[in-house]
Parts: sequence; C-alpha cells; structure tokens
Amino acid sequence: MRQICVIFSLILCFFFTNANSALAVKESSNVLKQPVTEIKVSLGNSANELKFEPNNWELVAGKRYLLRLNNPSQLKHYFTAKDFADGIWTQKIEAGKVEIKGAIHELELKPGAEAEWVFVALKPGKYGLRCPIPGHTEAGMTGEIVISD
Repeated sequence: MRQICVIFSLILCFFFTNANSALAVKESSNVLKQPVTEIKVSLGNSANELKFEPNNWELVAGKRYLLRLNNPSQLKHYFTAKDFADGIWTQKIEAGKVEIKGAIHELELKPGAEAEWVFVALKPGKYGLRCPIPGHTEAGMTGEIVISD
C-alpha cells in the first residue's frame, strides 16, 4: 500500500510540474506576442550636461518594452541599473549590428552611440539608475525606474 501511495504522489508531482511548465511556456509566448511600449532615454545631451533624459519612468510588470538609448553628448556614459536588470527578462539588446541576449547589468554608450533593449518587466519595485563614471553620478546623472503591478 505504501508503494502505491509513493507512486501516486510521484505521478501527481509529475503532472503538476509538467502543467506548470506548459503554462510558463504558453505565458512566455503570449508575452512575446505583445506589442512593445517604446521608451526613449538620452544619456547626456548635446550641451554635455550630465543627466538622463528622462531620468524617471514607470513600467508595468508583465509588459514588454523597447528601451531606446542614445548618447548625443561628446562624452561616454554608462546606463547602470543592476537591480533593475535583475528584475526584468531581457529578450535582446541590439547595438550596431550586434544582438546580445542574456543577463545585462550595464551598458556603455560612447559618443553618438545608440542601443535598443527589449525586455519584459517582471519584479515590481523602485530601482536606481546611474552613470558610475567618476563625477557623473555626483553631478546628477541618476534616475529612478519604477515597476508596478
């Protein structure tokens, strides 16, 4: 009798694990069919001011976004938001003719550079954004990204 209970328990675990996996696959394919919401962010500006424009924005968990980054300034800048990057699922990043996939925590944009970051916001919270080049954060090159439910 005990063996039958163990086998039955294993079958139930197998069923629920496969059902959850199937739901996760179906949900991810539905997310990828969503149209993207575009957000444009400049790292600095043509006057070489040390700021993100805009420096605050709100996202909704479960939604797909296209973050268009550009650096119109004469200085290189970083888009650094590790906790934010840990709270999203990156579909891809494109810069030039290169497509990058996987976990990304920081992007460096040289003068005149552009990049596109396609992702799905997952984890609600408030996340800091900064450019860690010495003096840039202190001069105000910071921001906040909010992901709500």
